[in-house]
Amino acid sequence: QGLVERGRAETGAEVACVDITPVGPPTSDPSCPAPSTLLVVGTWSMQLRLLSLPGLQEVCREELGGDMIPRSVLLNTFEGVPYCLCGLGDGQLYSWKLDPPSGSLSERRRVMLGTKPIMLRTFRSGGTTNAFAASDRPTIIYSTNKKLVFSNLNENEVNFMTSFNSASFPDSLAIAKESALTIGTVDEIQKLHVRTVPLGEQPRRIAHQESTKTFGVVTIAGSTIDDEQFWVRILDDQTLDTLASYALEPQELPCSITSTALGGDKAMYYVVGTAYARPEEAEPTKGRLLVLQYSGEGKLHLVAEKEVKGAAYEVTSFQGKLLSAVNNKVQLHRWVLRDDGARELNIECSMLSNVVALYLAARGDFIVVGDMMRSMSLLMYKPEEGTLEMRAQDFNSSWTTAVSMLDDDTYLAADTSYNLYVVRKNSDAATDEERNRLDVVGEYHVGELINRFRHGSLVMKLPDSDISSVPTLLYGSVDGAIGLLATLPQPLFDFLHKLQDALRQVVKGIGGLDHASWRSFANERKSSESRGFVDGDLIELFLDLPPEKQQEVAAHMGEVSVEEITKKVEEIARLH
Repeated sequence: QGLVERGRAETGAEVACVDITPVGPPTSDPSCPAPSTLLVVGTWSMQLRLLSLPGLQEVCREELGGDMIPRSVLLNTFEGVPYCLCGLGDGQLYSWKLDPPSGSLSERRRVMLGTKPIMLRTFRSGGTTNAFAASDRPTIIYSTNKKLVFSNLNENEVNFMTSFNSASFPDSLAIAKESALTIGTVDEIQKLHVRTVPLGEQPRRIAHQESTKTFGVVTIAGSTIDDEQFWVRILDDQTLDTLASYALEPQELPCSITSTALGGDKAMYYVVGTAYARPEEAEPTKGRLLVLQYSGEGKLHLVAEKEVKGAAYEVTSFQGKLLSAVNNKVQLHRWVLRDDGARELNIECSMLSNVVALYLAARGDFIVVGDMMRSMSLLMYKPEEGTLEMRAQDFNSSWTTAVSMLDDDTYLAADTSYNLYVVRKNSDAATDEERNRLDVVGEYHVGELINRFRHGSLVMKLPDSDISSVPTLLYGSVDGAIGLLATLPQPLFDFLHKLQDALRQVVKGIGGLDHASWRSFANERKSSESRGFVDGDLIELFLDLPPEKQQEVAAHMGEVSVEEITKKVEEIARLH
């Protein structure tokens, strides 16, 4: 019969990309989808246009701004909500909610998926249609609780993707790269992918080195004390294959590891802190600081070593130098060049004021020390004098398990009673006594033994989001859990605290357990209500409540709508 022209439209600029995917209500017969009613066009004038079908009358226009051309557009329905997506040439992705009858766009959002052009395609997984963004950081776009979520794929530099279904490869995807074609299936879509790699040894500490794209892992091999061996392993950060190994001496237990530059060296080093665990000693009296360099091709060599009088429980970089916690001392080491051309660590200064210094965190000239029994103390480095000075202490006793610096004045710690607590220094206090004290400003019961904090995030943050600048901190626990802490602006914290109180009145705990009691701070000395924290798990439970319960929560808060609460909670949920 031939092709019949049904409509014509002038865009005023060259067309860069088009899509005509149907996004109307589903039909009773899934094999016969509803006809397309909208056409989306991206142009070289950095515009997005929606045209009605079949006449091609323009119903909506969006200025993308900037100087990047749209490379791919897509219409798709996620959980019954129609969306319009637009990928640009620099890895940016724009998304809008779409109203098909009117063709209008709303709730514009932007996220950086990578740095190279994005190609958008749909695919089916688990009975739902999701979107695939091919780029240098390929991403699966799906919806949870009526909001878009972005999940990175364990591939890189994907150019194109299409669905692929055959008897040998049912419900698969074909992924094209520069020099390879991959056919595979997508696991259950999730934001956090866990990959387990058997080491055959017990890992004790881990550090990442960006320049060599490796992990440094200290391990213990052997099934009994008599046949224990201690190793420093270097693993490829993508394949997790072992690239190089360094054997420690007998009875030399690895305690800490960090990746750092030292002095003016351009090279990156792994620094390992050790302790000689001798049966006749109650506390180690000898250890070593080992400076190791991985130079590629399976070579890990010892650049320098420094004997210390105790266990090097923690090592961390500090202004081009090395900071270590050795038994009850905090020591600062300089990286110096000897006359024979070799390099070594020399002690510049130290501070002796702890029962056992286990943890270190540094920011600027300030150092937070986590003590085994004496909570936290704050040290200041004076570069002109080359000394460490005690500035303030938390005089509450606490069995500390991890510390971190939230900002210049606020510090976070975890303890053996499964709590978190926050202290703040009093820089502007009137008396020396107040300035020398770290005041507790936040307390919270987590219910897990946290043994590590790390600054960072597990997800991409939307740059135009209200909370894109919120600092986040990850924690790991001995139960194997990974959690996230966020430092919220005061108005948002006040709103969420009020929402938490309202949710406690509406949502009843399993078995009648009281949420406020569970989150109360408690150790062997005292018990008190949580303060300075809100429970994100309880807050996000609002999104799963039936509409009548959401209205009840809004009524308890007073003068706030369900829509406003939902929007704020969805923003918080995007942090993880």
